[in-house]
Amino acid sequence: MNADWNYPTAIRIGDRRIGELPAICREFGMAAPLLVTDPGLARLPLVAGRVADCEAAGLNIAVFSDIKPNPTGDNVRDGIDAFRRGAHDGVIAFGGGSGLDVGKSVAVLAGQTCPLWDLEDAGDNWRRAEAARIAPVIAVPTTAGTGSEVGRAALIVNRSEQRKVIIFHPRMLPACVILDPELTVGLPPPMTAATGMDALSHNLEAYCSPLFHPMAEGIAVEGMRLIAGHLATAVEAPADLDARRAMLTASTMGATAFQRGLGAMHALAHPLGALYDAHHGTLNAILMPYVLAANRAAIDARIARLARCLGLAPDFDAFLDWVLKLRARIGIPHTLSEIGIDAARADEIGGMAVTDPSAATNPIAFDAAAYAEIAARAVRGELG
Repeated sequence: MNADWNYPTAIRIGDRRIGELPAICREFGMAAPLLVTDPGLARLPLVAGRVADCEAAGLNIAVFSDIKPNPTGDNVRDGIDAFRRGAHDGVIAFGGGSGLDVGKSVAVLAGQTCPLWDLEDAGDNWRRAEAARIAPVIAVPTTAGTGSEVGRAALIVNRSEQRKVIIFHPRMLPACVILDPELTVGLPPPMTAATGMDALSHNLEAYCSPLFHPMAEGIAVEGMRLIAGHLATAVEAPADLDARRAMLTASTMGATAFQRGLGAMHALAHPLGALYDAHHGTLNAILMPYVLAANRAAIDARIARLARCLGLAPDFDAFLDWVLKLRARIGIPHTLSEIGIDAARADEIGGMAVTDPSAATNPIAFDAAAYAEIAARAVRGELG
């Protein structure tokens, strides 16, 4: 099933739509695109084939792949240098969240004089960038999780401050997205599970946000319904294109929905990722039930409605039990200690979480001590 959507940007979804990449580059004014991806993908035929297609169409394409799993400011600056040296006129952001976030950041910053950290998502910092000098981006996700392909922000680690920084500009939203489920078939089951749970966290936290945004709320519910029906299949039957297509859609929906805000899962995952270099999706997956339990007083009735929409008994406990069983089925660890994180820095993490932008839309305004306790509970495996 192929379709062209125009919400929140131009989206081409369906099998083998990646074959349209050269034509889409031309459509959005690119004659010399820089393909930004991670080093693992850069070594695979998946990328080599796209480069060959673009070269055959007469495009002066090059590849930049010096990117860490939790990308840093140095990665972005190196990408900017590659963009400028090659006289590129657009970016193909290709891969998971790291490739997409660095690609979008390069497109925004390559034509600017302001430094990367000037565009941190605070106040109207984004106005420091000259919008007319932002290069177009074509986003091609190869995982179904971050939803960065429809985001106006990027997560970049500021190593000198040991924190993840949200870089934002309205024009960071890619001009076009290709959602081709065949590109995700080779993703290993553990990564399919972790990225899929990341998509669930985006939809779930957007749904629980206290802000008034009924459109985002509705998108989030349908995104979670797709995940409930297809994530386990995508993990257990990796070649199932229907499941892969549904998960790509749910991932895009989650990032569209979280215009309504995120919450404590992300407020904790961001400092944990910066301090321990742990996978973002895995962190959100592990933290999910602990944050749900901590937020219960504010979201009990809302989660009961969600449970009904997912075909569960209409109460909070039924939904929490579903989350725990889904995690166990697809191999998500139950505790942070299982991925090498202890409680030694819980207070530091709590202090960082309370100032993270995601904390602003958590259903309960936790203080630093409360965030530290949630992190410690996630280490120990104590839900309540």
